[in-house]
Order: sequence, then structure tokens, then C-alpha cells
Amino acid sequence: MNFLRRTRDGYDATAAAYAERFHDHLRDKPLDLAMLSGFAGLIRPGGLVADVGCGTGATSRILADCGVDVVGIDLSPNMIDQARRLNPGLRFEVGSMLNLDFPDDHLDGLCAWYSVIHIPDEQLPQVFSEFRRVLRPGGRALLAFQVGDEPRVLAEAFGEPVDLTFHRRRPEAVERLLADAGLHPYARMVRSADDDGLESTPQAYLVASTTSANC
Repeated sequence: MNFLRRTRDGYDATAAAYAERFHDHLRDKPLDLAMLSGFAGLIRPGGLVADVGCGTGATSRILADCGVDVVGIDLSPNMIDQARRLNPGLRFEVGSMLNLDFPDDHLDGLCAWYSVIHIPDEQLPQVFSEFRRVLRPGGRALLAFQVGDEPRVLAEAFGEPVDLTFHRRRPEAVERLLADAGLHPYARMVRSADDDGLESTPQAYLVASTTSANC
């Protein structure tokens, strides 16, 4: 699929510069950290969590420090190289969220931290069905993404030519697609864009469960 190739190539070309610029940026994001630690708290101690679209492994490290067993997955081999360099002792593998290399009902949790933003609308149902497939009964998923109606297309990053599309979405629409895939809404947070020059839209965080609250 062309969007997978474009996404992989864009992050492969910018992995080193991205790691230098963004690997530690969550230190100054208290609400983001709270969502990650809260999500980890919903997972049984030592439970297995896949950090899908892990990038440099920043969220993988945070989740591991909260007491869960983490494996980071990313489409970009160069990003995986950076994640292994920056997070010794953690596991990282190259892979795609459209076809996760896990058996059915295998994971206690799945984190997609600003990674479904590169998935076109027509592919989201397949991705969410794959998330549901690999999560065990009672498993949880955490998604983070930018709020909006129009995508942002980036043709250059860190001085490198790229072709990256960032899909901004409404939380309600994402929750409906998750529910259609059998991932029931559990928690939602939306915050305003931080005045740090990096964000231009509100940011959304959703937690979904394979078990409905109405069961």
C-alpha cells in the first residue's frame, strides 16, 4: 500500500533527527503522562502491551516504568534502530498495525500513541479489527491523535523531503469505529493545543476495552 511505503520512507529518512528533537518531549506533558500511567494502571501487573507505532520508544519506556511488559512495534526500521539505542533492555520489532504478528487474544493492552494518524479513513476499520483480534477479553487500547476535520500533509521534515499525511479526526467518530470493531469506549480526554510551537489543534486520548461496560 502506497501510504505504508510513504510513511515508512518518511520516518526512515528523519529518524535520527526526530529522535534528537522529540524523544524526551513528554517530560513537559503532564496530562499525556497521566494518560499513559493511567492506561498502564488498567493493565494487570506484568501484562503484555504492544506499543504500536512506537517511534523512538518514548512511550514504551514510560509504560515499562509503570510495570507492564512492553514490546514496541514500528513500520520504520530506522526508528526501531533509534528505539533500541535509546531504550536498552526493551524489545522492539519492525511491523505493521494492519497485520500484527501476534496470535488472537494475546495482548493485555495496546497503545497507539499518535500512530493511527497516518492511516487513511478507509483503512481504519481494518486496523481497529486487528487491534481487537490481538487483545484478550478484558484487554484495553489507548489511542492518541490530533482533533480536526482536515488532514495535514508534510512535504519536508528536518531538511528531508517526505510525503507524510497526518489525519486529524473527531473523538466521537473514532469511538464509533472502535465500537464497531468490538472495542468499547471506556475513557476520553481532550485538551487544548499546548503553546509550545508544536501543536496547532486540540489533542484527543481514548481508552477502549474489549469488554462493554454494559455487560
